[in-house]
Amino acid sequence: MGTALVILVFIISALHWYFLWMEMFAWTTVGKKTFKMLSPDLFEKTKVLAANQGLYNGFIAAGLMWSTQIQDVAWSQNVALYFLVCVLVAEYTGGIRYQ
Repeated sequence: MGTALVILVFIISALHWYFLWMEMFAWTTVGKKTFKMLSPDLFEKTKVLAANQGLYNGFIAAGLMWSTQIQDVAWSQNVALYFLVCVLVAEYTGGIRYQ
């Protein structure tokens, strides 16, 4: 895997580990401070939903980290690109499509 792809994989993976932590374990504290545009009473009500999102972010982070451990260069790149495309699709769906 090329250096640029490895750096991208580690950055995106680190972000998704953070998202996992915030959504699964700190939704009612850090989440409330991060998403100030949401009504404060929503955080307790959406705790289970946020934890589920966090779990999926963990799957993305784990897949990206797994891609760095694959010895075959072609497979390593394919797995990394698969998980990066998953992130792009999620960004499109959540960030652009529902604006």
